[in-house]
Amino acid sequence: MKLFPTLNASPRVSAARSAKRVLGTSLLGLALCATSALAAYPEKPINLIVPFPAGSGTDAVGRIFADELGKMLGQTVIVENKPGANATIAANYVAKAKPDGYTLFVTTNTSHSAAPWLMKNVSYDPVKDFTPIARGGNLPFLLVTNPSRPYKTVKELVDYAKANPGNVTYATGNSTGIVAGGTLGAVAGIDILHIPYKGTPQALTDLVGGQVDFMFTDFTSGMPFVTSGRLHAMAVSTAKRSDLVPDLPSMEEAGVPNFDINSWNGYFGPAGMSPEIVKVLNTAINKIVNDPATKKRLADLGFDAFSGTPEEFSTFVQDQYVLWGDLIKAAKIAPQ
Repeated sequence: MKLFPTLNASPRVSAARSAKRVLGTSLLGLALCATSALAAYPEKPINLIVPFPAGSGTDAVGRIFADELGKMLGQTVIVENKPGANATIAANYVAKAKPDGYTLFVTTNTSHSAAPWLMKNVSYDPVKDFTPIARGGNLPFLLVTNPSRPYKTVKELVDYAKANPGNVTYATGNSTGIVAGGTLGAVAGIDILHIPYKGTPQALTDLVGGQVDFMFTDFTSGMPFVTSGRLHAMAVSTAKRSDLVPDLPSMEEAGVPNFDINSWNGYFGPAGMSPEIVKVLNTAINKIVNDPATKKRLADLGFDAFSGTPEEFSTFVQDQYVLWGDLIKAAKIAPQ
């Protein structure tokens, strides 16, 4: 005798149970598909967008990272240059790309810290429209001049500019150069004429040719001209000397107080990237900067390579946006 006889479920209960089984199976299938897709990443070539011309410092460094990243991930990483408009052309392109991990952005403070303050119309948000992946390092800048000019030190340059107001020109190929030149004019109290270029290589060509008087340039682009004698280096753009060129004075040592401008480098994707893919890329980038051989290759270019977590990079980007806004306002650089 059954003390608890089996009860037949109603048709409505049976249907509900069936629906739950189907839903559970579907969710499991979706989870397995997602896991499978992630496990396959990357399953096709990755495009690495560079916002400056070929031959620029960011381009040279980006190509080393692209080569090493491709080896680690087992896929080709294609470098694509999209220069112009203070790196905003490339930034706009990446911001609108599909956030699937196949369009990445190696950029600097130009697109994310300075351009939103230097330009009246920037159609992207440097924080909301991107996924921070990893820092790449720093790219210190040099103050260089044509050897034919009658000044060899920063003090001599400042004195000459004071004696010839409005007649000393400085070239720029990126926002760091713009802000550094504007800051020098403001802090030293000199009237110097800004000559903008689309990119650093073109600016350096005219500086070597004598069409302009001086410029702030990244180590990677400028050092070959300095070592060959075609340009003369006067100082580094930071408050302290750089280990990369320990014999050069800092701007502070050279007599320009409160001058500390550095160019950072980092990797982004469009907003909304999968955290799992971000982790894959961040892990790879950290391995690259910690590899002794690669670190030396980058140092030989004048690049100080280091990285960290995506969260650290995100906080850094937000802080730098505020800092560069303050620098640009202090230098009285009007947005164009």
